[in-house]
Amino acid sequence: KFSVLAKYDKYEEKIKRIDKVNSYGITPRNAEQTFALDALMDNNISLVSVSGKAGTGKTLLALAAALEKRKHYRQIFMARPIIALSNKDIGYLPGDIESKLFPYMQPLYDNLSVIQNQYSETEQKYKQIKKYLEEEKLVIAPLAYIRGRSLVKIYFIVDEAQNLTPHEVKTIITRAGESTKIVFTGDIFQIDHPYLDTQSNGLSYLIEKMKGQNLYAHINLEKGERSELADLASSLL
Repeated sequence: KFSVLAKYDKYEEKIKRIDKVNSYGITPRNAEQTFALDALMDNNISLVSVSGKAGTGKTLLALAAALEKRKHYRQIFMARPIIALSNKDIGYLPGDIESKLFPYMQPLYDNLSVIQNQYSETEQKYKQIKKYLEEEKLVIAPLAYIRGRSLVKIYFIVDEAQNLTPHEVKTIITRAGESTKIVFTGDIFQIDHPYLDTQSNGLSYLIEKMKGQNLYAHINLEKGERSELADLASSLL
């Protein structure tokens, strides 16, 4: 049996073959990831949403694509909303603001480490990531910290977008300046926000409202790529 992956290109009005490409050391492991990386790298698509359960590679693919396309953008912003996982407000947690926020931001740094640790400390791409962080060409921060910044020529990744309201999603998109690409990632079945559900959250709203638009692409990742155990836990627990 022989099969190929393809998409219809509305701009060129033809079917285009999609090949697996390597982005900053990350290669897609399945068909859905291949489609996702293609959309994340496509200069004609300025808004992308990637949904899927934990371990499907949503955030990792988005970050790899952003690093690969870095020269096309002024900065890479990577953010997520801060939603306390218990009823205790973040203000009641011990420590300064950085130590309070660190557990919420750690997953984003973990994804960056996966990419960076493919290379030795002497290799150019390892040094490049370190330099991006030092020069704030790559910024990882809570979403609230980034809201006031200029979104011109930015590759903007919003993680855990299922914890945003439709209004928050709209606010982010309407602030996008020229040559900015916005990527929302999340799992609509894993919501921590006390007043949102699978239908009312901002990610579901975005997917429904933007469907069919030329500037938009949505991909749902179904296959977990961490381990059989992690996949089982995501499905059953």
